Amino acid sequence: MSFPVYRGKVRDVVDAGDRLVMLTSDRISAFDRPLGSIPGKGEILNQLALYWLEETSDLCPNHFLESLGPRSVAVRKAQMIPVEVVVRGYLTGSAWKAYASGASVPGLKVPAGMKAHQRLPVPQITPTTKEAVGAHDQPIDRQGILDRGLCSADLWNEVEGAALALFARGQELLARRGLILVDTKYEFGVFDGQLILCDEVHTPDCSRFWFADDYEAAFAAGREPRKLDKEYLRSWLAGQGFSGEGPVPPIPDEVFDETRRRYVEAFERITGREFHFSGLSFEAESQRVLSALNG
Repeated sequence: MSFPVYRGKVRDVVDAGDRLVMLTSDRISAFDRPLGSIPGKGEILNQLALYWLEETSDLCPNHFLESLGPRSVAVRKAQMIPVEVVVRGYLTGSAWKAYASGASVPGLKVPAGMKAHQRLPVPQITPTTKEAVGAHDQPIDRQGILDRGLCSADLWNEVEGAALALFARGQELLARRGLILVDTKYEFGVFDGQLILCDEVHTPDCSRFWFADDYEAAFAAGREPRKLDKEYLRSWLAGQGFSGEGPVPPIPDEVFDETRRRYVEAFERITGREFHFSGLSFEAESQRVLSALNG
């Protein structure tokens, strides 16, 4: 028997009938463009996502059923809400660029006179559409979501409440580790009529982290605080003049190596645990899982 496989930006998802099997690859992307692979990255992301699903299960039910390997899990087959729920705690990144240029950011309401990297009065949700691989997600606001029929008003109210609660929990736990959860994105679905949290949570692929001990000095100096996330790779690409359009510049091995080191550092700093790679490649684990599914 063969099962349908959907290949996403980072994950391969196997439709096993009554459940899905998610295999987190070593692929890495930025600016919605695939950039290659970093050996072992999938293990780090999967283990970190599992940590956060456990730490937030009291706030919102999630899709996790069982772990199948270092980078693979079986999850509930939810009806996905086709919106990426971006929560921002600080005015930075693309939101700052838009604000500084006088442009609006759907969903973002901030007072005049704010500075780069300043904490927002309250965390805010700035959703985007969830586009196909290779296409750019588009900013959208609550009314746009409702007008396009992407989600009902009642369900979106639940989504907003869950997203803000999850963000608050992330900020609280990370503060104990000397980190600031700057912004992140969540994905939700509906299973048996109930809203559930799906996909990854508070990982370097979907979140921006700053070191808390550098924030005040950095903000006073007008620079971005030291960061611990995939922004390192994005910043390197931006320094080469690449922001998603045109050919991807050649990325040196040392840039990939530093990115991998930061993924490990993120896992260990966030969880307080030492990370150990299994040595099992993505291809080998995929084959093992598929063989098990086929009986």
